[in-house]
Amino acid sequence: MDYKKLVPNQKMRLKILKLADFLPDKQMVKLQYKIATGRKLNLKKPKRFTEKLQWYKLYYRDPLMTQCADKYSVREYIKSKGYEDILIPLYGVYDKSDDIDFNKLPNKFVLKTTNGSHTNILCEDKSKLDIEDTRQKLNYYLKIWNSKLGREWAYYNIKPRIICEKLLDKDENDDLIDYKFYCFNGEPFCLNIIEGRNSKNKMKLAIYNTKFEKLPYTDISFKESQTNAVKPNNFNKMVEIARDLSKDFPHVRVDLYNVNGHIFFGELTFYEASGYECFKPDKFDFILGEKFILPQLKL
Repeated sequence: MDYKKLVPNQKMRLKILKLADFLPDKQMVKLQYKIATGRKLNLKKPKRFTEKLQWYKLYYRDPLMTQCADKYSVREYIKSKGYEDILIPLYGVYDKSDDIDFNKLPNKFVLKTTNGSHTNILCEDKSKLDIEDTRQKLNYYLKIWNSKLGREWAYYNIKPRIICEKLLDKDENDDLIDYKFYCFNGEPFCLNIIEGRNSKNKMKLAIYNTKFEKLPYTDISFKESQTNAVKPNNFNKMVEIARDLSKDFPHVRVDLYNVNGHIFFGELTFYEASGYECFKPDKFDFILGEKFILPQLKL
């Protein structure tokens, strides 16, 4: 069942989730999993990757995850690992949108909230930016993402803030390719390569292994790329970075960019799609599940 088709408006989906804040996490996770996948959630003996992500939400609670889920605080973690050079240049951090002095910002930049998803505002020409509308959007993002939404524990105690970063350059195809490494106990297993982010209708996904061989699997929420991605010259360095940044966690997705040979850090994600991804073919959910060795309870 595609719940996004049932309720296509994101604001409405978030309001519905907020109304359900009173439900205990376990009950809400089971309900959401059933709605999103059409399957009953098995928490006692989970085998699927998506099932294990629900277990991860409920039973594994490491404070380091909260630091790394915060899009501002994670920068200190990246520095501690010796990778300060891959951080996207930061222009400012703000508690509220009224604190932003747009006159001091460059012509191009990205604004995003530290605790949300899909809350990025890309500015390619400040002279064309509706500043008041931008402030209203950011205030809305700060407010709406304070609820428990997908019951993703790592986000519960993040202080909602706004950060402003450099807008990364696009490639010769007017694109910024996303490399998302699925890592388990410090070892990258595969990665999603997402192209065409400039247009939702053109956004395509392909899944590769760490030898940069295309795998016969995809995420049904994306169009499947029919072409082979171009392997970056320093791809092995990207794998090494993903390995280093994932060593402290049973599972994390490490998102990177590669702009003209310079690797940039995107974010660390602990609960992909809140654990409601649907793969094609379905067996890939089990393949990833085998790689995800659940740790001992950590509450």
